[in-house]
Amino acid sequence: MAKYQYNQHPHVEARKARGPAVARTHKTAKGKLSLNERIGLVITQSVGTMWAAYVFFGLTLVSLPAAIASGNTLVIVSWVAQTFLQLVLLPIIIVGQNIQAKSSDERAIATYEDAGAILEEAKEIQSHLGAQDDALEHLIHRVEALEERLIEASK
Repeated sequence: MAKYQYNQHPHVEARKARGPAVARTHKTAKGKLSLNERIGLVITQSVGTMWAAYVFFGLTLVSLPAAIASGNTLVIVSWVAQTFLQLVLLPIIIVGQNIQAKSSDERAIATYEDAGAILEEAKEIQSHLGAQDDALEHLIHRVEALEERLIEASK
């Protein structure tokens, strides 16, 4: 009877080395970020704060008196849509996306840790099955030996 030989899947070691897939790593497939990527990241991180929203809100107030003084409904609607909403909502939306990304990262880490725990449990089950195989093999040999003795005794 051939004994079972466990072969670990190659993905296991690669998964351990790579770690969980999270947005916070700030690395590309090649490793480090390019200059343009770093600049974009710094700008996004700067604009994506509530402080930027407050600054943009103040900036929109500069043109509000002129929009109101014009008395033109189209100018006022244009100010609200193109100046206020776009400038103020942009950083607020980025803040919200950052919060969502953090939650997503936490879920990815939890899933990664769960997968690691399941892998270790599977290894333990495999070890237990190996011990059972040994016990069964021992019992089979004892039964075979007993059969042989019974056959010899019956002759």
